[in-house]
Amino acid sequence: MRPPRRGSNDVTYGPMKPRLGVALCAAGAVLAIAAAAIAPVPAVTAAERTWPPFVLVAGLLVIGLVANEDGLFRAVAAPLSRIGSGLAIYAVAMALVALVTVFLNLDTSVAFLTPVLVHLARSRGSGEDRFLYGCVFMSNAASLLLPGSNLTNLLILADEHISGSRFLASMAAPWLAAVLATAIIVAIAFPDARGSAPPQQPGPPLSWLSLASIVLAAALILLLADSALPVLAVGLALAGIRLAQRRLSLRRVLACVDVLSLLGVFLVAVAFGTLSAIWSAPAAFLRTASDAQAAAVGAVAAVLINNLPAAGLLGSQLPAHPRSLLLGLNIGPNLAVTGSLSALLWWQTARSIGARPSASRYSAVGLVLVPLTLAAALAAERVPLL
Repeated sequence: MRPPRRGSNDVTYGPMKPRLGVALCAAGAVLAIAAAAIAPVPAVTAAERTWPPFVLVAGLLVIGLVANEDGLFRAVAAPLSRIGSGLAIYAVAMALVALVTVFLNLDTSVAFLTPVLVHLARSRGSGEDRFLYGCVFMSNAASLLLPGSNLTNLLILADEHISGSRFLASMAAPWLAAVLATAIIVAIAFPDARGSAPPQQPGPPLSWLSLASIVLAAALILLLADSALPVLAVGLALAGIRLAQRRLSLRRVLACVDVLSLLGVFLVAVAFGTLSAIWSAPAAFLRTASDAQAAAVGAVAAVLINNLPAAGLLGSQLPAHPRSLLLGLNIGPNLAVTGSLSALLWWQTARSIGARPSASRYSAVGLVLVPLTLAAALAAERVPLL
């Protein structure tokens, strides 16, 4: 195993490099300005339709940052190191990734759990690839259950205005199928290397303030059709408390949220949302497409132009199978690191802790993982659990 750059017990993480955020923002600004010049009214409509998901993610990222700084994720993950079986540790780790993704968004999951899981693998003296790639693959697959789990969910649902509980009821079966298929395939693709006996170290105490904020944010997402501003308010209040206590710096908050990257992807999404008002062929096709066709189109579009702009382009008109389209948009990014903002965030986070993610290996596994996961989720879509 390649030694990390830092100490083996060092757990750090970071957002995308600033220059990447600047590049995203500049590209998005050019596209959005061009779109507004060509079709100003549709551009305004696209912006009004697109901003809530990005505000929600900003709030979730702030809550996730404070929870991580408070040691909440380490406290939850600490018992993993005391599980003797490597397969059992892996199963519990993937369940943790799935739960954090569901309630705190997949960007929070890859940003904060990637270092925890890599640290766990290193502390056991075992290979870290199963945990490294498992974190991003599971984050994408598990982002189907709640509207706030993935920005694409909110973009496709913008015209439906349904509560999180109704969305959960329709997606429970596909979500479970996708999660199980992903966990099994990743376990096969990345065999576990036997490590030393796990250390018996107590984890930090739970932070009840962070835990309460997470529970409140999850409740708001479940109960409200438009939860972006309330969740942001929870995040800002939590961060304000920690800033007043001098347990957190404003610079740390701004770096974590990575406003430039979020703004850049938002502007690109607005541009493609505006394009959808002029070029209606993709959305028109999805109004008559089958569920499998909708999923395939979503997956391919995610890889080609990123799943957020793809959601703006393909979701401008209510498709015949919106849930199937979401399967493609959310699971499709497991084909390539270009497919989602979360994959790019995972890449930068992994590099910051001395890991060596490989785009070719990511795609080699994804070429098997995505078709099988999509097939399982599409089959389960016809069997409602709730």
